[in-house]
Amino acid sequence: MTAGGEYRVSVTKDYLVFSSAHFITFAGHRCEGLHGHNYRVRVTLDGIIEEESWFVFDFVELKRIMKRLCDEIDHLVLLPLESDRVKVVEEGDVVKVSVDGKPRYTFPRRDCALLPIPNTTVEMLAKYLAVRARRELEQAGGDAVELTSIEVEVEENFGQSATYRESLA
Repeated sequence: MTAGGEYRVSVTKDYLVFSSAHFITFAGHRCEGLHGHNYRVRVTLDGIIEEESWFVFDFVELKRIMKRLCDEIDHLVLLPLESDRVKVVEEGDVVKVSVDGKPRYTFPRRDCALLPIPNTTVEMLAKYLAVRARRELEQAGGDAVELTSIEVEVEENFGQSATYRESLA
Protein backbone atom coordinates (compact mmCIF):
# COMPACT_ATOMS: atom_id res chain seq x y z
CA MET A 1 0.00 0.00 0.00
CA THR A 2 1.25 3.50 -0.79
CA ALA A 3 0.20 6.64 1.01
CA GLY A 4 -0.23 8.85 -2.08
CA GLY A 5 -1.75 12.33 -2.04
CA GLU A 6 -1.66 14.94 0.69
CA TYR A 7 -3.19 14.66 4.14
CA ARG A 8 -4.46 17.12 6.74
CA VAL A 9 -4.44 16.68 10.51
CA SER A 10 -6.05 19.11 12.91
CA VAL A 11 -6.02 19.51 16.69
CA THR A 12 -8.29 21.58 18.88
CA LYS A 13 -8.68 20.63 22.51
CA ASP A 14 -10.32 22.17 25.55
CA TYR A 15 -6.84 22.78 26.99
CA LEU A 16 -5.50 24.62 23.92
CA VAL A 17 -6.66 27.91 25.37
CA PHE A 18 -5.25 31.04 26.92
CA SER A 19 -6.92 33.81 28.88
CA SER A 20 -5.15 37.08 28.32
CA ALA A 21 -5.61 40.83 28.45
CA HIS A 22 -4.81 43.10 25.53
CA PHE A 23 -5.73 46.29 23.72
CA ILE A 24 -5.40 47.11 20.05
CA THR A 25 -4.80 50.29 18.16
CA PHE A 26 -6.92 51.30 15.19
CA ALA A 27 -6.33 53.62 12.26
CA GLY A 28 -6.94 57.28 12.99
CA HIS A 29 -5.20 57.35 16.38
CA ARG A 30 -7.91 55.32 18.11
CA CYS A 31 -6.96 52.88 20.84
CA GLU A 32 -9.33 50.60 22.70
CA GLY A 33 -9.20 50.03 26.43
CA LEU A 34 -7.55 47.11 28.14
CA HIS A 35 -9.79 44.03 28.17
CA GLY A 36 -9.48 40.25 28.00
CA HIS A 37 -10.56 37.17 26.12
CA ASN A 38 -10.67 33.45 26.68
CA TYR A 39 -8.92 32.45 23.46
CA ARG A 40 -9.14 29.00 21.87
CA VAL A 41 -6.59 27.61 19.41
CA ARG A 42 -6.77 25.11 16.55
CA VAL A 43 -3.75 23.96 14.55
CA THR A 44 -3.89 22.19 11.20
CA LEU A 45 -0.98 20.57 9.38
CA ASP A 46 -0.94 19.51 5.74
CA GLY A 47 1.67 17.05 4.64
CA ILE A 48 2.79 13.80 3.14
CA ILE A 49 2.29 10.53 5.00
CA GLU A 50 5.50 9.21 6.48
CA GLU A 51 5.36 5.57 5.37
CA GLU A 52 7.16 4.14 8.37
CA SER A 53 4.57 5.40 10.85
CA TRP A 54 1.69 6.12 8.43
CA PHE A 55 0.91 9.55 9.87
CA VAL A 56 1.63 13.18 8.96
CA PHE A 57 2.77 14.19 12.44
CA ASP A 58 2.48 12.63 15.89
CA PHE A 59 -0.70 13.98 17.54
CA VAL A 60 0.79 13.58 21.01
CA GLU A 61 3.77 15.78 20.12
CA LEU A 62 1.58 18.31 18.27
CA LYS A 63 -0.71 18.68 21.31
CA ARG A 64 2.29 19.01 23.63
CA ILE A 65 3.81 21.79 21.49
CA MET A 66 0.58 23.77 21.20
CA LYS A 67 -0.21 23.41 24.91
CA ARG A 68 3.22 24.78 25.80
CA LEU A 69 2.78 27.75 23.42
CA CYS A 70 -0.67 28.56 24.84
CA ASP A 71 0.62 28.26 28.41
CA GLU A 72 3.43 30.74 27.68
CA ILE A 73 0.89 33.56 27.14
CA ASP A 74 -1.89 32.40 29.46
CA HIS A 75 -3.02 34.88 32.14
CA LEU A 76 -0.71 37.61 30.88
CA VAL A 77 -1.09 41.04 29.34
CA LEU A 78 -0.17 40.72 25.64
CA LEU A 79 1.95 43.62 24.44
CA PRO A 80 3.23 44.28 20.89
CA LEU A 81 6.93 45.02 20.48
CA GLU A 82 6.79 45.93 16.77
CA SER A 83 4.13 48.64 16.86
CA ASP A 84 4.70 52.10 15.42
CA ARG A 85 2.27 53.53 17.97
CA VAL A 86 2.68 51.42 21.10
CA LYS A 87 6.01 51.70 22.90
CA VAL A 88 6.87 49.08 25.49
CA VAL A 89 9.78 49.77 27.84
CA GLU A 90 11.10 47.44 30.53
CA GLU A 91 12.34 49.25 33.64
CA GLY A 92 13.47 46.75 36.23
CA ASP A 93 10.46 44.77 37.44
CA VAL A 94 7.90 46.88 35.55
CA VAL A 95 6.83 47.44 31.96
CA LYS A 96 5.73 50.91 30.94
CA VAL A 97 3.44 51.26 27.95
CA SER A 98 2.77 54.45 26.02
CA VAL A 99 0.50 54.98 23.03
CA ASP A 100 1.19 57.77 20.55
CA GLY A 101 3.79 59.18 22.96
CA LYS A 102 1.42 59.38 25.93
CA PRO A 103 1.86 57.18 29.04
CA ARG A 104 -0.95 54.66 29.29
CA TYR A 105 -0.14 51.65 31.51
CA THR A 106 2.43 50.32 33.96
CA PHE A 107 2.43 46.56 34.60
CA PRO A 108 4.54 44.18 36.68
CA ARG A 109 6.98 42.54 34.21
CA ARG A 110 5.99 39.05 35.37
CA ASP A 111 2.40 39.74 34.20
CA CYS A 112 3.36 40.58 30.61
CA ALA A 113 4.06 38.69 27.40
CA LEU A 114 6.16 40.89 25.13
CA LEU A 115 5.40 39.65 21.63
CA PRO A 116 7.25 40.34 18.35
CA ILE A 117 4.08 41.53 16.57
CA PRO A 118 2.81 44.97 15.46
CA ASN A 119 -0.61 44.76 17.16
CA THR A 120 -2.30 42.25 19.47
CA THR A 121 -5.14 41.54 17.06
CA VAL A 122 -6.39 37.99 16.76
CA GLU A 123 -4.86 37.88 13.26
CA MET A 124 -1.40 38.69 14.61
CA LEU A 125 -1.81 36.23 17.48
CA ALA A 126 -2.65 33.49 14.97
CA LYS A 127 0.46 34.32 12.94
CA TYR A 128 2.63 34.50 16.06
CA LEU A 129 1.48 31.03 17.21
CA ALA A 130 1.88 29.56 13.70
CA VAL A 131 5.44 30.82 13.37
CA ARG A 132 6.35 29.56 16.85
CA ALA A 133 4.66 26.19 16.17
CA ARG A 134 6.45 25.83 12.82
CA ARG A 135 9.84 26.24 14.52
CA GLU A 136 8.92 23.71 17.22
CA LEU A 137 7.62 21.22 14.65
CA GLU A 138 10.81 21.47 12.61
CA GLN A 139 12.88 20.72 15.70
CA ALA A 140 10.61 17.88 16.84
CA GLY A 141 10.29 16.15 13.48
CA GLY A 142 13.68 16.71 11.94
CA ASP A 143 14.06 15.76 8.30
CA ALA A 144 11.60 12.85 8.43
CA VAL A 145 8.51 15.10 8.45
CA GLU A 146 7.22 16.35 5.11
CA LEU A 147 4.84 19.14 6.10
CA THR A 148 3.52 21.35 3.31
CA SER A 149 1.59 23.93 5.34
CA ILE A 150 0.60 24.99 8.82
CA GLU A 151 -2.58 26.80 9.76
CA VAL A 152 -3.47 28.26 13.15
CA GLU A 153 -6.89 29.57 14.06
CA VAL A 154 -7.33 31.71 17.19
CA GLU A 155 -10.86 32.29 18.41
CA GLU A 156 -11.35 35.25 20.75
CA ASN A 157 -15.09 34.73 21.13
CA PHE A 158 -17.47 32.05 19.92
CA GLY A 159 -17.91 32.59 16.19
CA GLN A 160 -15.18 35.26 16.05
CA SER A 161 -11.75 34.06 14.97
CA ALA A 162 -8.84 34.62 12.63
CA THR A 163 -6.74 32.08 10.78
CA TYR A 164 -3.16 32.34 9.56
CA ARG A 165 -1.90 29.84 6.98
CA GLU A 166 1.67 29.45 5.80
CA SER A 167 3.00 27.24 3.02
CA LEU A 168 6.05 25.24 4.04
CA ALA A 169 6.81 23.66 0.67
